[in-house]
Amino acid sequence: MIPRIVHVVPSTDFELLLTFENHEKRVFNVKPYLNLGAFSELKNEDLFKTVKISYDTVAWVNGVDIDPEELYKNSRKVKNESIA
Repeated sequence: MIPRIVHVVPSTDFELLLTFENHEKRVFNVKPYLNLGAFSELKNEDLFKTVKISYDTVAWVNGVDIDPEELYKNSRKVKNESIA
């Protein structure tokens, strides 16, 4: 079972610092998605920074979200929570 996301912070380099309910911090790189459909709108940094927790994942105000399993499995574990 994938832990639930409890906090998200966007970076200026199109990465997300994710904190999971088990206190694990992971960084997810959104850059590979930025040329796919509605994800391309996230190239606008102001829009990218609108990311919020939505149910069991993260989403942006334009309706784009990412599967929570994708976020967990394709992110890297970090010890330092600062990625900006």
